[in-house]
Amino acid sequence: MSGAREARVVVTYAADEAERAAQRAEFDALGGVTFLVDLQGEARTAALGAAEALICWRLDRDLRPGEAQTATRARLVQLMSAGADHVDFGALPPGALLASNVGAYADPMAEHALAMVLALAKRLPANHARLAAGEFAQEATLRLRGGVAAIVGFGGIGRACARLLRCLGMRIQAINTSGRTDEDVEFVGTLDDLERVLRAAHVVVLSIPLTRATRGLIGARELGWMRPEAILVNVARGAVADEGALFEHLRANPSFTAGIDAWWDEPRGGGPFRPARPFLELPNVLGSPHNSGLVPGVMADAAVAAARNVARFLRGEPPAGLQRAEDYGS
Repeated sequence: MSGAREARVVVTYAADEAERAAQRAEFDALGGVTFLVDLQGEARTAALGAAEALICWRLDRDLRPGEAQTATRARLVQLMSAGADHVDFGALPPGALLASNVGAYADPMAEHALAMVLALAKRLPANHARLAAGEFAQEATLRLRGGVAAIVGFGGIGRACARLLRCLGMRIQAINTSGRTDEDVEFVGTLDDLERVLRAAHVVVLSIPLTRATRGLIGARELGWMRPEAILVNVARGAVADEGALFEHLRANPSFTAGIDAWWDEPRGGGPFRPARPFLELPNVLGSPHNSGLVPGVMADAAVAAARNVARFLRGEPPAGLQRAEDYGS
């Protein structure tokens, strides 16, 4: 059941064969799936008009001008991405809900965050540079066991980070929207408790979505609450932290370290990386090119996660990761 008129689900982006296989397996018994990139002209319009759900990366790039408004039966738009900060809610099909792909990249991102925490705690980049310069300085590094890891954003990624950091003997304090969790934590609260957890933390992991409420969440005041030797790792979005405040704090406090995977101005299409401030010239910064979630097979795994969420919706069950337009925008 994969004809354009019969399929209940349309995949709007160019899915590879592994992703297509996962999507077909999930939807064959639920009304089928159509891959929009295989269609032209009236067939595209018919497929979009029949769809009850769309799976996309970015509708503004996947679809041609005006096509979103032809998806009049669509009740759900499912993102392949975990973040929804790029979405123009006004351009969604009329009346459609939006779901992000929550937790789809959590495990590799948690591994990446752990690698950054360990590298910074043990001063590996700085000591490597000193060795390369001929300096053999045997100085003490940080102990993580017994310390507090604050996870700011305790969704799928945050929980995966906590599980790994807990294995190191760290105590977990968490921030989420409800102030509740079934996970093994020392403390859980909301953003109202941010000062408490930042003051307690030896390690802070930012894994919170970028919304109106979290843009610039970590500024000069919040950095001032943190320990002089704290480690900050951002695997969320660059704009969750105030770029200028973070740079000045790192420059003024050499014992404070930061692992930055998500940047404020990221090039598209393989363009050159030219950050507004020279973070990578600072010895207390470890950077990566926003690739914390990129490991072999992850896109097929993400396709499975997105398809299963859509399948729940088609079966009448509540989907995960629903996003509200009022949480986004300036």
